Amino acid sequence: MARFFDTRAAYNMFVNATDEKTVVADRVASVGESLQIGQPGLRIFDAGMGDGALLTNVMRRLHRRFIYIPWLVVAKEISIEDVRQGLARLPDRFLEHPELVVVVTNLRFPDATRLRVGSEGRWRQVALAGDTSAEFAEQIEGLYTDLADDWEVRTNARTGNPVYVHPAAVVLFRADHEFLLEPLLPDPGKAIEFDLAIASQAYRAATDLERKVGLVIAPIARALAPGGRLIGVQAAGDDPGLEIIRAVWPDENPFPHRRWDVLAEARRQLAGEDLRFSELSDEESIFRFSLHTMPSAEAENIGTSSVLAAWNAATYVAQIDEKRLAEAMAAGTYLDATREVMEKYDEIYWNDESYVIEGADSLS
Repeated sequence: MARFFDTRAAYNMFVNATDEKTVVADRVASVGESLQIGQPGLRIFDAGMGDGALLTNVMRRLHRRFIYIPWLVVAKEISIEDVRQGLARLPDRFLEHPELVVVVTNLRFPDATRLRVGSEGRWRQVALAGDTSAEFAEQIEGLYTDLADDWEVRTNARTGNPVYVHPAAVVLFRADHEFLLEPLLPDPGKAIEFDLAIASQAYRAATDLERKVGLVIAPIARALAPGGRLIGVQAAGDDPGLEIIRAVWPDENPFPHRRWDVLAEARRQLAGEDLRFSELSDEESIFRFSLHTMPSAEAENIGTSSVLAAWNAATYVAQIDEKRLAEAMAAGTYLDATREVMEKYDEIYWNDESYVIEGADSLS
C-alpha cells in the first residue's frame, strides 16, 4: 500500500487554515477537567506531540482547573522538527505553571509510557534557571544541536516508517521548583500511571485495526492510573471534506474503522485489564472543525487560495498518498471539484469522533 507522508508544508497549511487544534483541545480538556487528582500530581501522556499546538492548548485550558497542582507531561515524538517546534511553545507554560515537568521522548509506545531508554539511550535532564519566559526559551534553544543528534532517525526498509537510531528522552523543569517537583521527576524504566492520555490522530487511518490498537492504544491504556482517562480522537467522515475527496476519487474510503471498531478491538486485546470502555452516542462523540475561510455562496468570490486551502485540508485529513495526490493535481480537475463542494456549503468542515477508555477504581 502506498504511504501517506505528512509533509511540513501540508501540515503547516492545514494547521493555519483550520481550527482543528483549538477544537480538539476543547474536547480533550472537557474530559480532563473532571479528573480527580491525587498525589503526587497530574500526569499527562500525549501520544503524538507534533508541533505542540494541541498539547499546549490543552495545558492552557487545564491550568485553570489544576492551577496549583504539580504536573508531569510526557510527550512522544519521532520528528526532530516537531520536537523543536513543540519545545519552543513551552516557555510560557513554565512561566504560568511553574510546578511543571515536561518529558519529550522518541520511544515506541510500550516503552514511552515507562521511559525505557535503556543503558545505551540518550537521557537529558535539564533544570531551567531563571524566572522569565525569555530565559527559559534561550536555554531550550541551546539544546537543539544536541537533541538533533539524539533524535537521529533511519527509514525502516520494510515499512518505510522513520525509526529512531538512539532511544532518547529530554526532561525539563524549573530549577527553582525542583524540591516540589522531585516526586514527579521520572526514573528511566519506572512505571508511570497517567491521569490523562491524549491519542489524537495517533495512528494512520488505513492501518490494520489490530495494529492500531496493539501498537498504540493498548500500551497507553495499560498505563492509566485508577480513574485515569484515555481520550482517542479520529476522523469520522460524512462531511464536506470527504465530499471533496470523493469528487476526485469516488470509491475512496479513508476511514475504514469507526470508534466502536477501535473500542471492540481494545476490549479484546485488553481483556482482563481493569478498564472501562465508554459507549458514547453520536451526540457525545462527534464534533467538527472548520476551514477558517468562510466562502461566499457566489462562486466567483471563492478565491484560489481558499480553494487550495480546502483541497489541502481535505487530502491531509484523508491521508492521500503522495503519488495519487501528484497525479490528481497534474490533471487539474481537483480545483473545480473542490470549488463545487465549497459552493454547496456555507462552511467547509470535517467530523471527528472521540472515544474514552477509563482506568477503573476511580478515586471518586
